[in-house]
Amino acid sequence: MQIEYRSKEEIDLIRVSSLLVGKTIAEVAKHLRDGITTGELDKIAEDFIRSHEAVPAFKGYHGFSGSLCISVNAEVVHGIPGARVLHLGDIVSLDCGVVKNGYYGDSAYTFAIGEVDQQAIKLLQVTRECLYLGIEKAVAGNRMGDVSSNIQKHAEANGFGVVRELVGHGIGKKLHEKPEVPNYGKAGQGLLLKPGLVIAIEPMINMGTKNVKQLNDGWTIVTADQKPAAHFEHTIAVDNVKAEILSSFEEIEKSEKENLNLYKIDYKQHIIA
Repeated sequence: MQIEYRSKEEIDLIRVSSLLVGKTIAEVAKHLRDGITTGELDKIAEDFIRSHEAVPAFKGYHGFSGSLCISVNAEVVHGIPGARVLHLGDIVSLDCGVVKNGYYGDSAYTFAIGEVDQQAIKLLQVTRECLYLGIEKAVAGNRMGDVSSNIQKHAEANGFGVVRELVGHGIGKKLHEKPEVPNYGKAGQGLLLKPGLVIAIEPMINMGTKNVKQLNDGWTIVTADQKPAAHFEHTIAVDNVKAEILSSFEEIEKSEKENLNLYKIDYKQHIIA
């Protein structure tokens, strides 16, 4: 499949879907607490998405059973919602996708339930910083390696592992399109970025080793050393001056702030200059 470059009208439609993803994660975040199951959270997400005349992008995707990927602690991504109960001290990644008007949106955010240790806080801070450092390089004339290298350098400078087996991706009329967007690489190498390219940038950063393995459920990816992982994701459009972030964390952050069950992490505000 060749790389697709999107018109302004198409980008606007992808933005609609991407903003709905943010609203969905924000709605689910209101309910994050000790004692709730991941299956209950998934039901909240599916009902919310369908009430906005959209369809959960993940549900049924290659047989995946959930509307969300909910990954806890050492689970990096693709955690299957179900009977698992969340507890104080858990780090929880909510990854969501929707399709509306024929176009997809995709985003992810990681939360801490109750008190977590300083290293876990640092992991979440650095992973989110990696996302915005990658976005800063997603400008026409740069190469994919500039995006990837910026993410890798910041994660590894802080002593964290960068997952190799899983990558970001193009997105538009399909959930996963070309090109791949690795979180590691060399500056100045890879695909030349052009206006109209829409990609999901999603650093997956581990507290310890970069190595991961897949569980027997065929989906869940966990760290090889069982140390925690974090995951943040935006859908963005490449442009000439700066990347256009099509998804949003604004409503998610509002829910995070208002939910007394969640640890309030001091994140820097990232403005893409």
